[in-house]
Amino acid sequence: MRAIWKGAVTFGLVNVPVKVYSATEDHDIALHQVHDKDGGRIKYQRRCEICGKIVAYENIDKAYDDGEETVILTDDDLKSLPEERSREIDVVEFVPNDQLDPIMFERSYFLEPDSKSNKAYALLRRTLEDTDRTAIVQFALRQKTRLGALRVRGDVLMLQSLLWDDEVREAKFPALDEKVRISAKELEMSKSLVESFEADFAPDKFTDEYQEQLRELIEVKLKKGDAVSTEETFGEQAEEEGGGEVLDLMEALRRSVDKSRGAKSTPAKKATPAKKAPAKKTAAKKKAG
Repeated sequence: MRAIWKGAVTFGLVNVPVKVYSATEDHDIALHQVHDKDGGRIKYQRRCEICGKIVAYENIDKAYDDGEETVILTDDDLKSLPEERSREIDVVEFVPNDQLDPIMFERSYFLEPDSKSNKAYALLRRTLEDTDRTAIVQFALRQKTRLGALRVRGDVLMLQSLLWDDEVREAKFPALDEKVRISAKELEMSKSLVESFEADFAPDKFTDEYQEQLRELIEVKLKKGDAVSTEETFGEQAEEEGGGEVLDLMEALRRSVDKSRGAKSTPAKKATPAKKAPAKKTAAKKKAG
């Protein structure tokens, strides 16, 4: 794992230096878009609506539009905000563990001790365990001021970013206002059904069946030879002002035929095994935290 942030948990005069790591990762198979006629990859361009030119990432700023006027915010503007410069995870209160509504949880992060002595880290972890409390904290990460819950998971301190109160919608449905009569017999039968499904939750019992089936589909297509060269899906481009021009279909076909003829005219070589799809979920593209 690679640390995404460094800072310190602070409460009172106690300072606990930590490294922050994303606690979760995405194992979905990464798919991209291609043209259905020739398999060429679909390219998205960041084009300016005023000059019509394609703009590089380093030349892109952010802006706020109120409907009538637009305020442009540069990277320097955003970096000047005091909260963004802060490297502290500031504890504001300790609350009972059962007072946190799971709907408020957003992202999870592991905290690693970042000092020669981890005594302060161990002390905070032990204190949270013995008091059955969760530390409510405030911190800044990726240009956002965040609310968080600092709690214990095994031997590790875990930070979970929380949604702000006004980000959680209130559920109001007319159907819930209607009075419903449930008989004792219906309730008893429903409870019996629950009992028949009772079990201890074990996450490793469950798998993402869609991803498994998608992986099998990819492997079948590879075995059948129903694939094209990855390099060819990008095509060739001639850089011009205002963007690149992709080869047309006929030119791409002509070059493919010439390449095929050239391969036949050379001595046969040992066939290269077809590229297999990822055998495990961990080989799929990860997202960031």
